[in-house]
Amino acid sequence: MNDNGNTFLGILAGTAIGAALGILFAPDKGSATRRKIAEQAETAKDTLAETTMDLRDRAASTMASKRESLDNQLEHIVSDVSHKTEDVITTLEKKLAELKSKNKKLQKS
Repeated sequence: MNDNGNTFLGILAGTAIGAALGILFAPDKGSATRRKIAEQAETAKDTLAETTMDLRDRAASTMASKRESLDNQLEHIVSDVSHKTEDVITTLEKKLAELKSKNKKLQKS
């Protein structure tokens, strides 16, 4: 998990601990305390859902970026190999022409 996720989890844990301590020491009635707990739980659930969606979107964006980068690198590699293949073929054709020339000379002798 990255630093942002760890930071968020730390904030969420701190909020939960603070809420629990506040509830324990609050002078409210039980029904009011239960209502507050329900509201804070709903808020925490919404915050967690939003953070999860944000992290998912970031991961998808990062993956798309990495995929595009890899595609570009692969394209460059294929292009380089193609050029080098042409160089090798040209060199082999020259060597073949030299060998044919030597062979003709040997056949005349």
